[in-house]
Formats: sequence, C-alpha cells, structure tokens
Amino acid sequence: GGAHVAMTPFCLDHPNNQTRGFRFWESGFWKSHLGSNPYHISALFVIDLQAFREKGLGDVYRQTYHALTADPNSLSNLDQDLPNYLQHQVQIHSLPEAWLWCEAWCANTSRSNAKTIDLCNNPQTKEPKLDQARRIGGERWASIDAHLSELMASDGPMVTLGAETGKDEL
Repeated sequence: GGAHVAMTPFCLDHPNNQTRGFRFWESGFWKSHLGSNPYHISALFVIDLQAFREKGLGDVYRQTYHALTADPNSLSNLDQDLPNYLQHQVQIHSLPEAWLWCEAWCANTSRSNAKTIDLCNNPQTKEPKLDQARRIGGERWASIDAHLSELMASDGPMVTLGAETGKDEL
C-alpha cells in the first residue's frame, strides 16, 4: 500500500543465469542502497497519476535529477536509475514478473508466461534490437515488419495495423 508507481523487478524468480555477472544491482552501491528493495526495469510502468500529482512526486524526481546531474557519472541509465534510486522516498510497487520479460535478464523458460517482451540490451551478445525482434518474434514479427515496410515504401496514406479486422492491436 501507498505506492503510486509500479514497475517490474529484474526477473527475481526466473533469472537468466548466463548474465548473472552483469547484474550490477546485486552488488556494490545498488545492493547497499536498495537494501531489501528490488531493482526495477523501466520499460513498463504504471502510475496513479492523480495521487502522483497530488503528492508532488514529480517534483521529487525533478529535484533529485537536478541535484544528481552535477555529477556526469551519476545515474548512467537515467530512466531506470532515478526511480530505483528514489525508492525510499517514492515507493515502487513491484508488478508480477510475468508483466515484463527480457531475454538478457530472464530465463527462457519464463517467456511463455510473459505479457510483454522487452527487447532490452544484452550485455553479453550486444545483439541489435531488430535482430532480437526477428529472432524472438518469429513469424508474427516477420508479418508485422513486412506490412510496415510495405506501408513505408508506398506513397499512399499510412494505415493502422489491424484496421482490416477492426482491431486496434498488433
């Protein structure tokens, strides 16, 4: 209770053991700073916007950001680091792991439960995101990619994907 921000932690239940050595949040500054709190992925978040505004939490983020930007080495991954850094002041509710799956940090066995797939950077392979999309997304991705390529190459108006079925989803 009391959290007005929700994010998914980095695969605590089903980690990718091949990237264990790259989990910077499990040692040093982040381990000490977070204490018992997990480090969260910023690719998907939910905010109770009304409460967030009423409590002035945006100001907390802005003031801390301003203070930390004086040091160019602070918060190198700003979109993730800032909310994780401020967890003691702006509580983060941890969403279930299935809400966001990332191949770099999550075990492949947990992918089938994923509601969302993040094409996050893999520190081992450094595979480009479009290559990841083609490999992980398979035929579905190939079909969407081909459709978008056709639309971009044509001189006609852009059409929303799914318009032919009346659905506004991919």
